[in-house]
Amino acid sequence: MIIEYHRTHLNAHPPSRGNPSDAGLDIHFSPKEHAPITIKPGESVILGTGLKFGVPHGYMLEVKNRSSVASKRSLLVGACVVDSGYDGEVFVNLHNVGTETQVVEPHSKIAQIVMTPVVSFRAMETSNPDVYDWYPITISERGDGALGSTDK
Repeated sequence: MIIEYHRTHLNAHPPSRGNPSDAGLDIHFSPKEHAPITIKPGESVILGTGLKFGVPHGYMLEVKNRSSVASKRSLLVGACVVDSGYDGEVFVNLHNVGTETQVVEPHSKIAQIVMTPVVSFRAMETSNPDVYDWYPITISERGDGALGSTDK
C-alpha cells in the first residue's frame, strides 16, 4: 500500500524505512527552527515531525517506539494514534523514563509509524455486570483476573 505524505516546512525530514521488511517507517524530530531539545528525567515533550499523512478509511497509523531509542536512551512514545481523516501534522509524545537528561537533535529518528487496519464497532450498554453472559463471544475462562493472573 502507498499513502501520501506532505512536508509542512522545508526542515521536515521525510519518513524512511531502515530495511525492506521493517513493519514501520521511521519518523524524525523535525522542528522548524533547527535546534535540539532537552528532555529531563521524568519529563514529557511533544515533538513535531513536520509531516502530514493521508491515512485511508479503514486504517490508522500507530506511532510506536523505536527499539533503539527506547532501550538505549529510555525515551518512550506515549499513546499516539493518527486516525483516517486527520490532516494535521503528526506529533510524537516522548517520555524520558530514564535517570539521565536526553538531548534530541533535529532529524534524529524518534519513533516509527505502523499502518494498522481498524475494525469499526459500537458499544452497547447492558445492565448485566457479566458482559460475557448474554452471548458466548469469547473462549476464555479468564474472568476478572487482572494483571499477572495467568502467572499462577
